[in-house]
Amino acid sequence: MEFKNTLEFARSLDAQDKLAKYRDEFIFPHVNGKQVIYFTGNSLGLQPKSAQAYVNEVMGDWGKLAVEGHFYADKPWWDYHERFAVPLSKIVGALPAEITVMNTLTVNLHLLMVSFYQPTAKRFKIICEEKAFPSDQYMIHSQVCFHGYEPEDAIVEIKRRPGEHNIRLEDVLAKIEEVGDELALVLMGGVNYYTGQVFDIKTITKAGQDAGAYVGWDLAHAAGNIALELHEWNVDFAAWCSYKYMNSGPGNASGAFVHEMHHNDLDLPRFAGWWGHNKERRFLMEPKFDPVRGADGWQVSNLPVLSLAPYLASVDMFDEVGMPALIKKRDCITAYLEFILHEIDKEVKSTFEIITPSTPEERACQLSVFLHGEGRQLFDYLMEHGVITDWREPNVIRLAPVPLYCSYEDMYNFGQILKSGILSHG
Repeated sequence: MEFKNTLEFARSLDAQDKLAKYRDEFIFPHVNGKQVIYFTGNSLGLQPKSAQAYVNEVMGDWGKLAVEGHFYADKPWWDYHERFAVPLSKIVGALPAEITVMNTLTVNLHLLMVSFYQPTAKRFKIICEEKAFPSDQYMIHSQVCFHGYEPEDAIVEIKRRPGEHNIRLEDVLAKIEEVGDELALVLMGGVNYYTGQVFDIKTITKAGQDAGAYVGWDLAHAAGNIALELHEWNVDFAAWCSYKYMNSGPGNASGAFVHEMHHNDLDLPRFAGWWGHNKERRFLMEPKFDPVRGADGWQVSNLPVLSLAPYLASVDMFDEVGMPALIKKRDCITAYLEFILHEIDKEVKSTFEIITPSTPEERACQLSVFLHGEGRQLFDYLMEHGVITDWREPNVIRLAPVPLYCSYEDMYNFGQILKSGILSHG
């Protein structure tokens, strides 16, 4: 498609967009009385209008039924999480039994590492990517220390080549081969939070497992954003937050995946809790833990149903739309945003450097842009003029044109505001 940097062209794309109607299903903040252009769905998704009704339903049942809501609510609380299994399995490419919802992201990764990081005197190293999200860095650091290893000995970071912004697949594979039989675990982000680079999960998973290691993924920036086939790719485990692309609300519950090949391995260590116990015998209060044969067997505590309610509202919307339609629009609107950035770059004779890969297979719903020659004042200008974006030092803005609620007209208008901001500070 040949793009044009005009309002008329942007509106023509919106007129053809089959997902355009879903924009009206979300609540937008306003700045100076106008609806914002929202680019931070990679940090916190907008609130679906339906979320409040889902929460109110739980509140109403609590009021009417009190404890009996566990069994007699329209959506009984004791199995509320099971409503996520089928729709989430479609989103991440899994079997329903491989899906559970519990806790929050880093808590789930810690709990999953109980099972999948089992260091020995010889095999104790963890491979991760350089400049992973800090929470992952802290988690991995604390895990190796807990097991009695020095981080500098046990943690192996895949680094970018000098002068490059993204990590090469061949460097990941070479590092796995180099670490070899010392490798216990590969644990990476499916999409790098800073650059927006999408990693080849299938290829890296196979390489790690061929080396004798477990392979897990932090899918915080991937779930609801990229095409995933966790079951077919033989991923051992994964977890993701729900509040970015899946719009569940701030700090909300995490999804988790455990491949079915591990479901019946009762020798696999795990931290047990009542809610992971055999569902049919849970209320017998038996002294010996008998885990559910599925991802639910990794649950620990009773579920935070009020937190799950807005997540379910969003997941139901995802189930209606489907990932193929989301990905189709994601690719088009991201390409249009890239075009707009290049056009404005030429008009203002500035220097934008998009550090996100340009190939669709290696990027998703994010463009990270170095604003060479521009400073924090440009970010402040954008925010003051209703463009909600994200600033990362030294001078990178992250732009996520989420397909469920961003429009092509947003992309055009952003370009005009960006141009005005650069010229006003020139």
